[in-house]
Amino acid sequence: MTQSKTLDLLLDNKACYAAMQAHDVRFDGRFFCGVSSTGIYCRPVCRVKVPKEENCTFFTSAAAAEAAGYRPCLRCRPELAPGLAPVDSVTRLARSAAMIIMEDCMTTRKVAELAIILGITDRHLRRVFFAEYGVTPTQYLQTHRLLLAKSLLTDTQITVTDVAMTAGFGSIRRFNDLFKKHYHLTPNKLRNKSRNRMESDDEITLSIGYRPPYAWNNIISFLASRAISGVESVIGDTYRRTVVIKKGETNYYGWISVANQPKKNALSLTLSVTLLPVLSQVLARIKYLFDVNCCPDKVYEKLVTMNELASDICIPGIRVPGCFDPFEMAVRAVLGQQVTVKAASTLTARLVNAVGRKISTPYQELTRSFPQPNEICALEGPIENQLGPLGITGARARSILALATALMTGSITLSYSADPSLEMEKLLKLPGFGPWTVQYIAMRALGWPDAFPHTDYGVKKALLDRPPQDILTLSQAWSPWRSYATILLWNFLPRMLNEQKERCCAD
Repeated sequence: MTQSKTLDLLLDNKACYAAMQAHDVRFDGRFFCGVSSTGIYCRPVCRVKVPKEENCTFFTSAAAAEAAGYRPCLRCRPELAPGLAPVDSVTRLARSAAMIIMEDCMTTRKVAELAIILGITDRHLRRVFFAEYGVTPTQYLQTHRLLLAKSLLTDTQITVTDVAMTAGFGSIRRFNDLFKKHYHLTPNKLRNKSRNRMESDDEITLSIGYRPPYAWNNIISFLASRAISGVESVIGDTYRRTVVIKKGETNYYGWISVANQPKKNALSLTLSVTLLPVLSQVLARIKYLFDVNCCPDKVYEKLVTMNELASDICIPGIRVPGCFDPFEMAVRAVLGQQVTVKAASTLTARLVNAVGRKISTPYQELTRSFPQPNEICALEGPIENQLGPLGITGARARSILALATALMTGSITLSYSADPSLEMEKLLKLPGFGPWTVQYIAMRALGWPDAFPHTDYGVKKALLDRPPQDILTLSQAWSPWRSYATILLWNFLPRMLNEQKERCCAD
């Protein structure tokens, strides 16, 4: 028996098979089922006839299933399965590596460089990665590239050559060979089997799966109230924004549009073809922004006790809004210190109009990209003189410049793959970065599910102005999901204030 099979047998086969029989969406992405009679592996939500139990082998990842010789199901499409939430500190290192792999398909670095980024040796990276996923980083990367290519072949009309390059393959020949070896189909044959939608030459549309329930109205309302004029918009229930992503020495500009498909338990992502060279980064950032890797049942199970404070504070399917651009979000957090959400939006829009680059999009409300760290650092003269006329105080201007400089030099990393505790310590040393700002950035830019800005005005009001230490003590019962608890309290506050107002009027 191979080491990989030994690892995968640690799964409870009876429980996995029961989940397969129930097509339970709560297990989607948690395991995959290889069927020996067909040589195919599926998600537990696959709607095909459930195979015989003796023909099933269960795997912890799609990569492990493919390493065992199985090819992906064309119906349930394993590449659309949601990922795993990066909560467990024991496995965080391996998952950080996986996030970096998924974000850029490793087109700009090697596995040895990945180990250096994580501050560990090659050998240790391979050891922790295998312990978590049952495959080597190289095998995981190969599966990720193949699944991304499969999604592009199935859902878009871009050429096979462009598919290969976008997915990170160095040559079309290698792509064809690996695709045929793993899937027993050529890329062209798979495309012929697929029913492609018609699409513009200027855009493509892909799906990103999530685990239901999903409180879409809550997250879209949060983003709408904080949308940066010129950069973001929310019209109806669709989120749109401009995009600038650096790859190597090149900046790629474009736009994205995201809508919910509740019947499919998926988000629909449309993006400009100018972003194809950075598609992996776009997909990763959308997953972070909309928190699609969340396990909503686990969050609700832990936080439902909040309803003892007041009815319906905790609702099923809540998500923590992440961010698409960590620098953008952090700058907005600095500008939002001790001012209203509306005032912060106004200041941020002024910064965009003054420093952001003009960009062409099909949407008249999207006209500029958010300034990048190097553009802030390139401003001539004292930063106070540049940003002061916009209404930004000198202290906040210096905070923004300090953050931009730290990101440029690499002394601070704002990413879901970074160590939150380490980066939070570094942020606290920057001028103007206090506990509230750092907790807020950890929640939205570092993907830390247990961040809790206990001094936040909205949190204090929702908890009836309890003393800060009492709020911290109370919050311990919500760990490790206090970021979600924060969002729930913010959502609850307007309703609480309205109820108080109605009672006053009634009196």
